[in-house]
Amino acid sequence: MRRRVFMTMSCSLLAVGAAALWAPVALAQQVGNAGSLVLVGHDVSPPLRRIVPVEREPGQRSIPLRPVGPRSSALPDGAQQLQVLPLVSAGESLGFEGVGLGNGYAVNAAPPDTEGSVGYDPTTGKHQYVQWVNEAFAVFDADTGAQIYPASGGAAGNTIWSGFTAGNCSSNNDGDPIVLYDKAAHRWLMTQFSVTGGPPYYQCVAVSQTPDATGAWNRYAYSFGNGFNDYPKFGVWPDAYYASFNIFNNGTTFAGPKVCAFDRAAMLAGTTAGSVCFQLPSSNGALLPSDLDGSTPPPAGSPNYFVGLGSSTSLNVYKFHVDFATPSNSTLTGPSAITVASYNQACGGGACVPQPGTRQKLDSLGDRVMYRLAYRNFGTGQESLVVNHSVNVGSSKRSTYTAVRWYELRVSNFTPKLYQQGTFAPNTNFRWMGSLAMDKVGNMLLGYSESNSKSLYPSIFYTGRVPTDPLGTMETESSILAGTGSQLPNLNRWGDYSTMSIDPKDDCTFWYTQEYLGSSGDFNWHTYVKSIKFPSCS
Repeated sequence: MRRRVFMTMSCSLLAVGAAALWAPVALAQQVGNAGSLVLVGHDVSPPLRRIVPVEREPGQRSIPLRPVGPRSSALPDGAQQLQVLPLVSAGESLGFEGVGLGNGYAVNAAPPDTEGSVGYDPTTGKHQYVQWVNEAFAVFDADTGAQIYPASGGAAGNTIWSGFTAGNCSSNNDGDPIVLYDKAAHRWLMTQFSVTGGPPYYQCVAVSQTPDATGAWNRYAYSFGNGFNDYPKFGVWPDAYYASFNIFNNGTTFAGPKVCAFDRAAMLAGTTAGSVCFQLPSSNGALLPSDLDGSTPPPAGSPNYFVGLGSSTSLNVYKFHVDFATPSNSTLTGPSAITVASYNQACGGGACVPQPGTRQKLDSLGDRVMYRLAYRNFGTGQESLVVNHSVNVGSSKRSTYTAVRWYELRVSNFTPKLYQQGTFAPNTNFRWMGSLAMDKVGNMLLGYSESNSKSLYPSIFYTGRVPTDPLGTMETESSILAGTGSQLPNLNRWGDYSTMSIDPKDDCTFWYTQEYLGSSGDFNWHTYVKSIKFPSCS
């Protein structure tokens, strides 16, 4: 969440069938009229492997949180898991240090916005993991963990736009990065915003020409005018690359989320690529677009689904149909309210997560659903969407402790309905900053940060479930990596997001990336990448 302020230093177990809790508050309505962004330029890059990595900017940047959406009131959690299950049955495999102090990167921004994805070329066998943080990326060999590009540390995010003349994409390295692997096309998508010096504010988007992330890229820049396009989140869909943005007029006043569709076919071809967008009112909070996992596309005519927090007992769903040939025929309908168990936003949406040895509390981002909204079509009539957010557990509005609330929505006749939900809080440690995905046989894996005030530094954990587990439950958690330091005053920003992705090589292996600290301090984060697989998936 990059709002560019510089400092120079700087249950009760509740699991229900789909129909039981789905109750639209009102009929879904068409949202406004379709608009578009201005495409200010596009070109083709040289192969990335031939571009000299851009050096990072000097100084250190603490990026303040821009809250979005309504705050929820203090409510008891209605989906807390009380049943204890055996240790999570997934097995860990390759793990390696990502971009951060652990690979020689000189950290200059917080939070890291830890993001990554994995790709596989079935023709050549090339298997890569691309990680992107604030404000640098790196390409790794996904079979060995060896870093491919650059040789060490990270390449500044604007390296990929070197020589590009539009949207200040080559001169600004402003972050809020997203990297996705388009599994159907075997292409990479990388994007960050360009907002320094704005308005106008821009989004820089690049789509690789091959499955090799170190090859050439089709590059684009879009203008948002005076609407600061904060917290961009993207999803791959057959007819478009869909995205959500939190818009702040002139960078200050929240105007509501904007959802956009970018012409995927044109971007893959490197031709002029249009966009279709809808602006929602400020009464809406942050939204996530659905992002396709697996080899089976959604049914013909399926919209892209956008999900966000609603009231303290609901999620909001929007459906986006795009028509690039006749943009005025595009539709965004919603919100449809999906009734869920009562919840209260973690930390009231602010910072309350404790750490050992310091009074400094960490941000929860409890005011929004957490990246990704992962979609899978099993080809058997089952379509699932999985997503999570951070909630309070206990009687205090500021929180007794925080936990991860997760959902599986199942889609029937293009309508998402609640299938199961749970709040994972097996003890009074604070859990937050989750990311969730599902493999091809229906196993789920949930990664997150975990901390307490006395003995547990912010660390990386995971839990998961198999389809035969009781609805609404996760198995007993396991540690990926123990942190050995706390973030010290005056820096409360943590994560912003982490990422759980699925390997297209087998459609079974989960890849999770998250931040941790090796010692107490500030601007000294590490990141870690871990692959995990359930034995039942082969």
